Formats: sequence, structure tokens, C-alpha cells
Amino acid sequence: MLEKVAFPPEHDPRVSALYALNETDVDAPPEVVWKLLVEAENWSRYFPPEDRVSIHGDESELRLGTRFTRVTVGYPMRCVVTGWVPQRKLTWATTVDGDETGSTAVHGWIVTPTATGAHLLTEETLQGPFFLDLIGRKNPGALYRYHQDWVEMLAGAAETIARDGRSRPRERSTVQ
Repeated sequence: MLEKVAFPPEHDPRVSALYALNETDVDAPPEVVWKLLVEAENWSRYFPPEDRVSIHGDESELRLGTRFTRVTVGYPMRCVVTGWVPQRKLTWATTVDGDETGSTAVHGWIVTPTATGAHLLTEETLQGPFFLDLIGRKNPGALYRYHQDWVEMLAGAAETIARDGRSRPRERSTVQ
């Protein structure tokens, strides 16, 4: 049985307003998958919607205690890494700038080595009126779809790197 994200009690999926679990098998070494995941400022290289991520301080990769900001679906968010096991587990807690309802999210990733590469699992729980209204009522299913795109694109980038021997996915070029 595959490991799942360890959520704090208040974000347990059984009591959360919104919850998504997405996973895929990746034909690439776990360390390649991990590197793409922790280099948050480069997420947009393989997942264009995450194009406004900034790690605070001198860190270039996410690790326990790292603070970072991101703009997701047009909303600025503050995040802090709350769980981190090198090469295996990454979890962050999120608040939304300007949200006065106390809404919060917890998003976790688990990279599990397999015989053919890695298994990538992500889970997120969302609590509070902001998320319930924006995602639950106005965009049902959006959380699942967003994460499914993310895991598939991350897997594709990792597989390209593993196949081509590059350390990073190619920059996307635009044809004029």
C-alpha cells in the first residue's frame, strides 16, 4: 500500500471542506521527480499555471521551514513548508493574502521509488469559506483537475529528463 500525506487533524480529509488526491507512475528516477518538485521557482517550466512562485530568503529549493509565495488562479498565497523528508515527502500550509475568513490549505506530495521509476502522489485539503466558495461552489472539480494536470506534467518533464539525460526540462519556445 502506498503512503499518503500526514495531515494535521484540522485538515484531515475526512473533515475537510474540499479534498483532492492525484497520483501517477513516473518512468524516471525518484531523485529527478524530487528535484523538479522542490525547485518551486522553476515549476512553470513544466506546469505553466505556476508561473509566479517566489522562495523567500537565500534558498533555491523548498525544505522544512521554507517560506514562499505563489499566485494560483489569480490569488496571491503565502506558504510555509511544514513537512519535508528529503527525496520523499513535501508538505506546505497555505493562507490567501487578503482573505479575512481564516481559510487555509495543506498540500502534500509523496515520491515513492518503484521498480520502474517512481510513484508520485499529491493530496490537498482546503478549509474555510474562501475556498468553499471559489472552488467548491463556483468551480466544482477544479482542485482535482488542476492537480491532475500538475502531476501529469511533472511526470512528463521527469521522463523527458531521464530519457534525454538533461538536468532540467527544456525551455518552451514560441514560434513567431
